[in-house]
Amino acid sequence: MSATTAPAAPAARAATASPPSPPPKRKSKLYRRENLVAAAFIALPLVGFLTFAIGPFLYSIYASFTNWNMLSSPTWIGLANYRQAFGDPYFRTSLFNTFFYMIGIPIGLALSLTLALAMNRRMPGQSFFRAIYYVPVVSSLAAVSILWQWAYNGDFGLVNQALELIGVDGPNWLMNVSTVKPALIIMAIWKGLGYSMLLYLAALQSVPRSLYEAAELDGASSMKRFWHITLPMVQPVTFFLVVTNIIAGSQIFTEINIMTPTGGPEFSSASVVWYIWRQAFSNLQMGYASAMAVLLGILVFLITAFQFWLNARNAHEGVD
Repeated sequence: MSATTAPAAPAARAATASPPSPPPKRKSKLYRRENLVAAAFIALPLVGFLTFAIGPFLYSIYASFTNWNMLSSPTWIGLANYRQAFGDPYFRTSLFNTFFYMIGIPIGLALSLTLALAMNRRMPGQSFFRAIYYVPVVSSLAAVSILWQWAYNGDFGLVNQALELIGVDGPNWLMNVSTVKPALIIMAIWKGLGYSMLLYLAALQSVPRSLYEAAELDGASSMKRFWHITLPMVQPVTFFLVVTNIIAGSQIFTEINIMTPTGGPEFSSASVVWYIWRQAFSNLQMGYASAMAVLLGILVFLITAFQFWLNARNAHEGVD
């Protein structure tokens, strides 16, 4: 019995052995050429990003630990610039002003959503009104700032002329501590209203009509339909706008520099970026300016990361 089964063992092992792997396929000439073309298209923006973004970013971190006036070589001073920033009352004031301006973000989003709801209805001249609201978005920020600076003039400005029609004596908006920040917030809301409205309008038009019809059949009021259908469906757009507006709001500079070139009365309109620019290019304190820029970047990063965490948490709660 054993004599007949012994010769079959090698054959069984040979049958169960894995077949030899096929030789690797050689890439065609067309495949290699397409990869080279793709790499060439990617290389230019990548080099630009490394040269004009990553390179200056890394050097600014190094410069924040130095005393550098751009006229001589940087001198290493450690954390002295950061200690100076934490003790600088002008830096704290400009930081407060910057985040005070962000009060306009929820106001602008609420107005944008309201306009989007109105523009989502059939009405005569709908395309005209959409274009009119978007004109400020594509207008030059410098030109818009000059226009609003004239409108806010206390002597002949359009705003005060309109207030005179109803018997109100308007202030000198940009030269008054109590009115300069609200005036800049109003201008910022007007400037970005069309962009937010357009995104909300696109989100509203993607909401299935069947959801509203089903809710209406169940007896849901218009407010309940808005609260339980419209708001959740446009929530991704709201999240995007909040994050991008916070990042953009932390970098507000042009309108401050044009409308209140000295930082406003009692430094009441100065933003962080404006103060960083003044320290760097007016006072030639590039190391100190770099330290403040790093602190601002860290703060904005933490706020943005918190927004992402909060959005993910709310999404998981909605699923549960």
